[in-house]
Amino acid sequence: MDLQRFIDGVHPTLVEIYAPWCPHCRKMMPIVEDLKEIYSGRAHIVQIDGDSNPDMAQAFKAESYPTWILYKEGEEVWRDSGEKPASELEDMIDRFV
Repeated sequence: MDLQRFIDGVHPTLVEIYAPWCPHCRKMMPIVEDLKEIYSGRAHIVQIDGDSNPDMAQAFKAESYPTWILYKEGEEVWRDSGEKPASELEDMIDRFV
């Protein structure tokens, strides 16, 4: 996967930095899978295991799990952390689709 190509592309890219042991991350997994289906072809949804990829977690400045970062054409347009209702993530992605 060429993550930078996604981030720099015309479609919005939602990056989730997570950890498998994180209970909040585990609760978000089915929501993230749904988002991947809902936005297929219109947005990229990328999950990065921060424990397995500590350099990437640091590069994205993820200070807690899950960390959410939305990019549009290479620019960070939104960042938050913690459990989120699907509707909040959908609303944020919809602003940039």
